[in-house]
Amino acid sequence: MADPLAERAKRLVSAALAGPYGHPFHPILITVPIGAWVGSLVFDIASHLVRDPAFLAQGARWLIALGVLGALAAAAVGFLDLFAIPPGTRAFRVGLVHMTLNLLVTAAYAGNFLWRQADSGPPGSVGGGMLALNAVSLVGLGVSGYLGGKLAYRYGVRVAAETTQAEGFVPAHSRPDRPTG
Repeated sequence: MADPLAERAKRLVSAALAGPYGHPFHPILITVPIGAWVGSLVFDIASHLVRDPAFLAQGARWLIALGVLGALAAAAVGFLDLFAIPPGTRAFRVGLVHMTLNLLVTAAYAGNFLWRQADSGPPGSVGGGMLALNAVSLVGLGVSGYLGGKLAYRYGVRVAAETTQAEGFVPAHSRPDRPTG
């Protein structure tokens, strides 16, 4: 018999805003900041390895900005997902820590972007402080991602119920909606 608290965390009040049952939007949207911020760190490191690094430094700056915008979109639907989790549960506490870390990481990247915008030094490779902030922020994002994975894969937040999942493991030839012969 399914736990009613766990079932509540699988469905949402507004599927139009956070994604339909079994297809939440939050995991799709997080790919934007993750990809942009990983790319920005690669560009930051590469800016120290080439003769003319200005284009890499500029690319990293705009990847950081893209990541911040993507993180805000992911946070909006992630916040809706958080409200599907019953308060007072272990999953809710993990969700709060996940959200807090993501907001801190996003704020760090927004600060990094503003720092780069205000930097009036000569164009060249990215400064060591900016690169370090980028790397530390990415580590924080990794920790938060681990917690997000725990929410989905261990606690089943916004994941289809096991009975629904079992439909995918019925042999195709035995489906009742498929004609035999």
